[in-house]
Formats: sequence, C-alpha cells, structure tokens
Amino acid sequence: MRRPQLMPEAAAVLAVHRSSRRTGLSRRALLGGAVAAGAALAGCGIEGTRQSEQSCPSTDLSATEHRLVFANWPQYIDVDDSDESRPTLEAFQRRSGIRVSYLEEINDNDQYFGKIQNQLAECRPTGRDLMVVTDWLVGRLVDLGWVQRLDLAAMPNVQRNLLTSLRGRAVDPSGTHAVPWQGGLAALAYNGRVTAEIRTVDELLTRPDLKGRVTLLSELRDTMGLLLQARGHDPGDFTEAQFDDALEVLRRSVESGQIRRFTGNDYAPDLKRGDVAACIGWSGDIIQLASDDPQIRFVAPDSGAMLYSDDMVVPNQAAHRANAQRLMDYYYDPTVAATVAAYVNYICPVEGAQAAMEKIDPELAANPLIFPTRALLARAREFMPLTQPESRLYNDKFQAVIGA
Repeated sequence: MRRPQLMPEAAAVLAVHRSSRRTGLSRRALLGGAVAAGAALAGCGIEGTRQSEQSCPSTDLSATEHRLVFANWPQYIDVDDSDESRPTLEAFQRRSGIRVSYLEEINDNDQYFGKIQNQLAECRPTGRDLMVVTDWLVGRLVDLGWVQRLDLAAMPNVQRNLLTSLRGRAVDPSGTHAVPWQGGLAALAYNGRVTAEIRTVDELLTRPDLKGRVTLLSELRDTMGLLLQARGHDPGDFTEAQFDDALEVLRRSVESGQIRRFTGNDYAPDLKRGDVAACIGWSGDIIQLASDDPQIRFVAPDSGAMLYSDDMVVPNQAAHRANAQRLMDYYYDPTVAATVAAYVNYICPVEGAQAAMEKIDPELAANPLIFPTRALLARAREFMPLTQPESRLYNDKFQAVIGA
C-alpha cells in the first residue's frame, strides 16, 4: 500500500489511494441513484408555510428525557464490521446517558423534504430531534423558519473546531441553525489507463480524443457550478445571464457529441472499466475507485471545485434540542471526528481531526480528499442558494440541455 501523493499545487491534481473499510453504496451513491426523482420533486416548486420562533415555539424536554432520535444517510457513520455496532455512537451514549435512536432513512434530499414538509409547515413534530441534510436544503429550511436556533455556547467543540472554510456560509450566515456533519468536492476525474491527464473543464468538454467518452453529473449544482467557474463566474453569486453563458458552453458540448451521457452515481463503474475516460465526479466515489486502481485520479482545476456539506439541524417541535447539541458537540472532538472520517472517507469538517487521524491511519491522514489543503479549499465554492422560482427556472433550462 502506498501513501497518497499530492501533485504540484499549480496543477491541483490529487492522486488518492486508501484501504477500503466498507462495502455497499456510499452516501453520495444513494443521492445519485435518486437524482431523477429529486429533480422531479424540485421542479414542483412546493412553497411551504413560513414559521418563526414566535409562531412555532418548541419546548425542550432534554432535562427529564434522556433520549434522542437521529436521522442520517446510510453508511454515513463509523461501523464495527465484526458486529455492525457503531462505536462512536455507543461511546456517546455511555458517556452522556442519552439513548440515541439512529435512523438510516435519508436517501435523497427532495424525497426527505417531501416526507417532513407537511409536519413542519403545520408546526407539528417530525419525530426526529436531529437530521442530516445537504447544505442547499438547509438554506431552504432556514429560510422557511423550520429549524430551531442552536445555542452555540452549549457547543464549545463546534465553536472551537469548525473549519474556517465552513463558517459564515450563505445557507446559514449566522452559523446558528446548522452544524456540518461531512462534506465533499465535485470536480474532474479521469482514468489514466485510457487517457492522458485532464486539467481543465475546457479540455473535458472539447478535447477531440475524449469525444463520446465523457460523462457529466445530472446534479445541476455540481455540473453548472464547475462550468460557471470555468467561465470566470462565481457559482455562489451569479446572474441569469452568467448562467446562460455557462449553459451555452454545455449545449455546444452536448450537440457536438462530446458528452456520452449525464449520470448520477452510476458513472463510477464505467470510469473504473475505462469505458468512460473522464468525467465530473464526486470525491468520495473517486477515493473508493482509487483504492483498487491508483490510475484513477481526481483533479481540482485551477478554475475551482464545487464544495458541498451535509449538515445537522434540529427541526421545529423536536423536544430534545439540548441532547442533540450534546451529540453535535461530541462529534466535534477531533479524535471522534477522525474515527468517523476513517470509515466514511468524506471531507472532515473538524479542525484537529487530521492530526488525530495520524494515530488511526497515517495514510488517510495524508489523503487530500478527506483533508483538503487550504489552497484547495480557498478555490472551492458552494452553489448559490436558490429561491423556489429560481430553482424552477434554472432547473428547467438545465434539463432542456441535458435531455432529461
């Protein structure tokens, strides 16, 4: 087993290799598998009834009820493969005396929003005290007033150890409604066994030797975010004209036959076999693929990469906010965070976890897709939060080009 090496920063090419600790679908794979359904729901433009702390007050029973219901994505926490237990979660329960009901029930953001929206719109309990959803949905929930304000003073580890790059985000500017659980990057990937190195989005979309051997993601925020950056626009703050400018580049690439297809997570097997030479992909998937074939590389182009995070939020009418805050703060202990990161292999949001990982797995501690360099994070952008009308507008334009 070799230690991953960071290529020259100017090229921003990340070579990855790891020891696989799990099998089955990744958290992002499940998201990718539900892309079509999610896009359909997103297009519905369901507007919720806005709430506030005054219109929908929540009563915290944590002082007398030492329990908590935690909803998360499948395979998104550390597991002991010998007995299927969850070591960090069990340690929290022993330490705190709080019993945690852990539900692996979130497979797609839009689908989960559909499951809970009626209760939240009507200020009724969801039966969950803590939920993990992707940052753009966090923005929607915060805007609707459907999640509780957090007491940052009760979470000293979070205040001390949250990565600087994840502070002051557009989806939660005050940082008082959401705490990042894990994150990831969307950028370029290629199979070095069947093609030369890919360095730019322009190469991916125009290089003749790649014609018909390229896949892009059907996730608008990732594909269009990268194209916006490549055109010199900020995906975190763009105009409709700038979106159309980037979309025209995509349209020309589709019409020329450069792009084989648009995919969810199912690009990964094709890239591994070499049927697809290069693509837009997710960092967690590439770690998985590179564990078997180090010729599969992840490239963050100089124009930038797309950064996403999945965040913990406490919904309105959850009766155990203080218990949830204790759990969130526990997972911001660097050693605990490193234990989770060693299993799930996504970007760890906790300062100090990389040093702690050195004691667990030095190779993973050096993996730049789990612990990105500051230079890379400085070039990574989150997609602009969209209103419901904006979401419908941009999604309709994007779907028309990709033929969905």
